Amino acid sequence: MTNDQAPRFTAIFASQPTTVSHTASPADIEARQGQRVFCMLSPGGPERETAVAAARDQDLRQGCLPVLLGCGLGHALRLVLDATKGPVAVVEKETALQQLTHVLENLPESQRERVVLFSQQTADEVLTALTRWQADQGGLRLLPLALPFYLRLDREYYGGLLKELNASAAFDFWGRAVGPRFADASPRVLLITSKYFLMGEVEGACRKMGIAHKLVVVGDEAVGRTDFVRQLLEAVVSFRPDCCITLNHMGVDVEGVLMDLLARLQLPLASWFVDNPHLIIHLYSRCVSPWTTLFTWDSDNIPSLRAAGFEHVFHLPLGTDPDRFHPGKSANAPAAWKADLSFVGNSMVYKVGGRLKNGRFPRPLLLAFHKVAQCFMESETRSVADFLREAFPQTFAHYAALPDNETRLAYETAVTWQATRLYRNGCVRRLLPLHPLIVGDPGWKIEFRHEQQQPRYMDALSYYDQLPLFYGQSAVNFNCTSKQMKGAVNQRIFDVPAAGGFVLTDWREQMEELFDPDEMACYHEPDEAPDMVRHFLAHPEERRRLTQAARRRVLACHTWQHRLQTMLARMREVYGTPAGPAPASERG
Repeated sequence: MTNDQAPRFTAIFASQPTTVSHTASPADIEARQGQRVFCMLSPGGPERETAVAAARDQDLRQGCLPVLLGCGLGHALRLVLDATKGPVAVVEKETALQQLTHVLENLPESQRERVVLFSQQTADEVLTALTRWQADQGGLRLLPLALPFYLRLDREYYGGLLKELNASAAFDFWGRAVGPRFADASPRVLLITSKYFLMGEVEGACRKMGIAHKLVVVGDEAVGRTDFVRQLLEAVVSFRPDCCITLNHMGVDVEGVLMDLLARLQLPLASWFVDNPHLIIHLYSRCVSPWTTLFTWDSDNIPSLRAAGFEHVFHLPLGTDPDRFHPGKSANAPAAWKADLSFVGNSMVYKVGGRLKNGRFPRPLLLAFHKVAQCFMESETRSVADFLREAFPQTFAHYAALPDNETRLAYETAVTWQATRLYRNGCVRRLLPLHPLIVGDPGWKIEFRHEQQQPRYMDALSYYDQLPLFYGQSAVNFNCTSKQMKGAVNQRIFDVPAAGGFVLTDWREQMEELFDPDEMACYHEPDEAPDMVRHFLAHPEERRRLTQAARRRVLACHTWQHRLQTMLARMREVYGTPAGPAPASERG
């Protein structure tokens, strides 16, 4: 519509009092558009609006999102608000009309807050906004209601919207969204992405395996949550995924809204825990769903996760990217990185200190902290809470009395980190006579400041850009696993061999499922480590043989592609059935 065609509006009142309230409602509105003059209600009166709503009364009461094309003088709007309980959209691009009619301004607050006004100036813009609004409201059907005055005012804009929205009204969102999962040989995957670094590896594995995938980004704030749900609903219809994948429950809200939505969509979620799930999962007691399958890098977690109500739980270890960790990368490493013996890891000094400072734990827990952490390090018990209950019942009583789960988990984390600190310190301290290169945070200098035999220190290296070059520069890469994982293995035992380096690691029970004895050098007690380092430094051929065997195993079984392949095979076992009732108990 050109400026010459832009209408001019005049309010018409039933009587002309001396003064008119600035919010008084007119009896009619006159529009002048070039040579045309017509009214909002006349002839016919309010029935011109109410007839539009009355004709769709049954539809309004069956669960929908009403979209009024034009606010008019509010006669249709009030009927719609009375007939429904949810939000109502009003499309009116002529902003001058509300200044004359005051319809929205004069609504009771309880009704006014249910009305969303859309005033975008092009049909494409308003359709985009309405689509987002529809997604935010859970994908309910749109029900367009066009007031005659607006169709006459701008047929191209309002008539075009009516046509598009009628098509949308016929669109059964849930019917289109729900369907058989894993019906084709190659699955389609929706990746719920976040800043967590391993999601890049999952996405890369999808590309290498030729798996169709789409990203949905998790926002940090409440606004991001709304945008995330909209993205998810749009992707489900347009991309038609077989499942979603997330890491550490990223994107899952504690209220269970996402779980309810996925259940309604009959869309399975694979959540891969690559950190201790019990430091996270306690928040999600409302999120137990048969449409969620958990994967944990530590098989020791499986019984407790099932006891928490999760029916489908599988072991899925960490892995590596052999394109990133490759022997050819080390040729570009600085000469200063050369070492007979190195250790890469955090001292945990600052992490423990920060957790204790921010935790504000009561005095009895702080007094017992160092002894508890020392004993937990030496214990085979996996859970801090179970350990306290069995070994320190008085401390457990103070722990149990903490105000909420978050505070209890913070104390558990502090104990686990301190146990890891003590274990790493003890392991690396034994190696100081061998003059190791320690790569990590400044806390190591604090730990060993009084030692006569000092190691070499180097600042922490970038996982993606520098560690792939670093591992091949050490004759022996020393590894000692976090006490967060007393039975599982960490990522280093995959990354180092893939990069062509030799790794000496502490033995872990689950390692026997991943490597044969002649593929990995292991110490069972920290006191064994110094002599084993000396042995392997003196026998380069034995190091080379173990490195080659470990690399062959990693390339054959332990890449991110292998992990994704296993995950999707498990998801197909559980959910590869036609859409219908919630999946039955885990099979196989």
